[in-house]
Amino acid sequence: MGGTASNLPKELLSEYQELTFLTKQEINEAHKKFCQLQARENGPNERVSMQNILTLPELKSNPFRERVCHVFSTSDRKDGSLSFEDFLDLLSAFSDSATLEIKSHYAFRIFDFDDDGTLDSEDLKKLVNCLTGETDDARLTLEEMRQLIGNILEESDIDKDGTVNLSEFQHVISRSPDFVSSFKIVL
Repeated sequence: MGGTASNLPKELLSEYQELTFLTKQEINEAHKKFCQLQARENGPNERVSMQNILTLPELKSNPFRERVCHVFSTSDRKDGSLSFEDFLDLLSAFSDSATLEIKSHYAFRIFDFDDDGTLDSEDLKKLVNCLTGETDDARLTLEEMRQLIGNILEESDIDKDGTVNLSEFQHVISRSPDFVSSFKIVL
């Protein structure tokens, strides 16, 4: 993509490369894309609104797109807006080079809809609804949902406390070789 030189100083580019799983070329492309998104904002702004971030084709069809923005946003307003550093963190966590530990950590945070540090039956219900779609013809019946959540907890809840914590989630993910390859966003 593009032969446009980056506006990032070399020192900053090197620092970003050290702190992420991204190459200098990927960081330059991310900066270019972020600047394009910034141009859509009303007035000068160091952050890009969630509304504009969600126009990226890589996120547009992701059923967890809003959760992704909220998890990576450092905004005090909790509005899902992203700074350039937030944007790099997102791309880094979803890159092919990110470790299973990093990917599973962020996936857990994305799936933890109430941000309480565990996946309980309500989080799992929202997760399933995101994956299956929330239209009437795609929605599971109450009994199907209860059975599925029961199966997930039976398989994942090692300490049998009725929730899945990060350690239990990572244990399950470690047995799923397709997880790393499917958890990615490439610009």
